[in-house]
Amino acid sequence: MEQLMSQALPPGQRFYELSDLLAAYAHVDFTFSDTAEAPGPALSAYLRMAARDPGRAATAVRQIDDLLAVGVFSEEIADEVEHLPHIRPPMGTSVEDCLRVVKDHLHRFLRDPSRTPQANPQSSWEWNQRFPSLGQLLGAYFHRDFSYIYESREEALDEYVGEADPQDREQAAQEIGELLEMVSSERELRTATTALGLDLLPPRGMSLRKWLESIRRRITAA
Repeated sequence: MEQLMSQALPPGQRFYELSDLLAAYAHVDFTFSDTAEAPGPALSAYLRMAARDPGRAATAVRQIDDLLAVGVFSEEIADEVEHLPHIRPPMGTSVEDCLRVVKDHLHRFLRDPSRTPQANPQSSWEWNQRFPSLGQLLGAYFHRDFSYIYESREEALDEYVGEADPQDREQAAQEIGELLEMVSSERELRTATTALGLDLLPPRGMSLRKWLESIRRRITAA
């Protein structure tokens, strides 16, 4: 297989966490860029997310071992491998070689997850991993087809409040607060919210930060 479209597999399927890991590469450049000495940008992003839940990395190691033991070309797992994000190995290496390098980095990470350098998300994959509930809100209700569905931002937000579970609204409100603390400039905030699916400008006369604050108040008060 020369390459391992990003289509995440839900928990319960054989390689769901490996699919998530490989999706990080798909959102950078579809290339394994790690060396034996250091993880590349995609794996670094995954490790930052795994530092919040190290069990994810342990699961990824098990699934890599499973894949390599069965064989990438095995008919037994052909359908599931077909749905994994297809990531290119560097010239002269194989996907299997690259996965072994990834596994080595995961093992090092698991020895002390707290040593993972932290930074703001660097890709749309990482932004959505870090702020999943906010991404659902912005991407599902304030997307590019917004004007074909809603008469106003208020109508869209009212629909979200009416449809979302209380736990999801609470999580989205918390994530808005965390995002506003994480980024300081309007430019950074625009980059983050665009990655999270926002495709609208704030209401006239209102900054993006103020609009997000008003959204947080609305969904908290519901």
